[in-house]
Amino acid sequence: MDIIETKKAPTAIGPYSQGISSGDFIYTSGQIPLVPETGALIDGDITRQTEQAILNLAAVLDAAGSSLEKVVKTTCFLKSMGDFSAFNAVYETYFTGKPARSCVEVSALPKGALVEIEAIAAR
Repeated sequence: MDIIETKKAPTAIGPYSQGISSGDFIYTSGQIPLVPETGALIDGDITRQTEQAILNLAAVLDAAGSSLEKVVKTTCFLKSMGDFSAFNAVYETYFTGKPARSCVEVSALPKGALVEIEAIAAR
């Protein structure tokens, strides 16, 4: 197993890594919409926050030699299912290969984020 680290995605805010590569797969930690350079939550609604979370996820995958196109499964956490349609509108522009997915509403996310996304991808 190898730990994945990149400055192009936010530093982990706890005792975990941005991702792990093991065998032919990459397992990312959940990415919230933090700006990598500042560590601050991006201003904006679910649309802007979803895009930033996906860009962070893409940076972790890229550092591991993978990409969004190689994602086989995502798990998505939303602060409100009322944002589901707006979330999907952004999500579908990045995950064109339609990976398997779970999407759930949660009571709270780190730093007050509206969305968090984790992924499993092929190398």
